[in-house]
Amino acid sequence: MKKTIVSILMMAFFLGSFTNSGHAQKPDYEKYGRIAMAVVQADFPGAPIREYEYLGRKNIDASKVEDGFRFKVQENNQNLFVIIKVNHDLTNKKLINLTVESQKQ
Repeated sequence: MKKTIVSILMMAFFLGSFTNSGHAQKPDYEKYGRIAMAVVQADFPGAPIREYEYLGRKNIDASKVEDGFRFKVQENNQNLFVIIKVNHDLTNKKLINLTVESQKQ
């Protein structure tokens, strides 16, 4: 019985140190998701955001990428999809370009 408890505790310690090594890392696109959310809220003040989706990442070149985000916004009883594309540099973590496109549903 003691051997089982010790084994379980050792396994829990090992797994805990393995999964929590250092700080939990947030995805690097999270920063740009917050920026995209702020842009949508500024462009559609008071309109509720119904859905949010991360569309993924496209490589532009060795250090530059484009992250895409899609928001479903309800404005004047109509649903709109707002697509935000954020180009940024992975090396210096700087925003390069941001585009906003809205589509009626």
